[in-house]
Amino acid sequence: MTLQLYNTLTKNKSEFVPIDSHNVGMYVCGPTVYDRAHIGNARAMVVFDILYRTLCHEFGIENVTYVRNITDVDDKINARAQQRKIDIKELTQETTNWFHEDMETIGCIALHTNDHGSKRQEPKATDHIDQMIEMINTLIDNNHAYAAQGHVLFKTQSFSEYGKLSRRSEDQMIAGARVEIAPYKENPSDFVLWKPSSDSEPGWESPWGRGRPGWHLECSVMSTNYLGPTFDIHGGGADLQFPHHENEIAQSCCAYPNSHYAKTWVHNGFLTVEGEKMSKSLGNFITVNELTDQGIQGEVIRFVLMSTHYRKPLDWSDKNVADATKALNGFYELIKETNLEPGTPDSHMVEALYDDLNTPKAIANLHAQASKLRKNPNNEELATFIASCQLIGLLNQDADSWFNSPRKEDIDEDYINSLLEKRKQARAEKDWPTADQVRDELAKLNIIVKDNPDGSTSWTKQ
Repeated sequence: MTLQLYNTLTKNKSEFVPIDSHNVGMYVCGPTVYDRAHIGNARAMVVFDILYRTLCHEFGIENVTYVRNITDVDDKINARAQQRKIDIKELTQETTNWFHEDMETIGCIALHTNDHGSKRQEPKATDHIDQMIEMINTLIDNNHAYAAQGHVLFKTQSFSEYGKLSRRSEDQMIAGARVEIAPYKENPSDFVLWKPSSDSEPGWESPWGRGRPGWHLECSVMSTNYLGPTFDIHGGGADLQFPHHENEIAQSCCAYPNSHYAKTWVHNGFLTVEGEKMSKSLGNFITVNELTDQGIQGEVIRFVLMSTHYRKPLDWSDKNVADATKALNGFYELIKETNLEPGTPDSHMVEALYDDLNTPKAIANLHAQASKLRKNPNNEELATFIASCQLIGLLNQDADSWFNSPRKEDIDEDYINSLLEKRKQARAEKDWPTADQVRDELAKLNIIVKDNPDGSTSWTKQ
């Protein structure tokens, strides 16, 4: 039984053979810290948390290095800090803390910041500006980049394999990237490595003037810094495949001509809500924090996010939440009267994960184990069941904690209706900050709001 992974680069599923089985390296694109993590963000984090757990099971935890970055310099961050009238560092620190809380809530193994001896790293972009400037200088020296009007741009036509990940033509890439047609560009598809900063924007001194790095460059530098110029796995959401990952490959391979950058590329699919694309304008934008404020346990969120194969689209729905809650209630019922230590995960469970992280099949195996245990309780098989659940991040608390979650508070219906009216007016006026504020207040009261097709709004108490 060998681990099989679908490689976006080769477009096929094959046996995963690391460069060095004693030093397996995985880099995953982490959050841009300007807002709460939504369930689409959470899906990616759960997928790669499961892949990390699977790699550790196969190669040993001491042999796997997991790096996931924090992007703390970005135009979205600048805009949000200005909108909230707070300092950028205050925003990024607050949002990073939120991210850590949310990831802990959904059972993702913690990564460590500023601990270079750890096998689980969470580097921040702003801690690696010097290395970014160094990589840009290398690209300029290698004739793969050029400076123009305070910017430095990568020459896409200097890399003959540009587009090999997304398999797009140059015209498709230009359209897909929504590139800025700027007079200082030699080619419309050239992308920014460095750009100038105004006095009100974060910036660092460089050979090209005070400025800040391009987003794509950040991940190339941090992945290389912690894993080397060539490493095993690079992961992220399908939306990052182009242009972000395509540009990472180009600049990294050109900065290190003898490297292949990432050997295997793993991308998780998109997420919808009740069959629709998630967006604030549709009123179906859901954060992890909102769900937990509504009384939905983090483990339920995790269960839903792994209920569909990671490469397929996932639809978030009330039914899926109810099904996950019912399943976990049944699992926790099995361990209610026991203090058993985990055993060895069921071989069929492991086999499912080794088949390109087939979590639906793994969950089916858990149901089969649970059904058997209900008919014939057995400590050895129960220990196996516990280990199987914990391999994918389930059953991480005792049964009493699970079943004795706090009760929901009584609510004032008139007050809720007044909040909904305020939300309706804010959305009509496109006053999104106020609409978001009302949404957060409703979430704290454990209120689920549903915008109906006829334009009306209904609500229920979770």
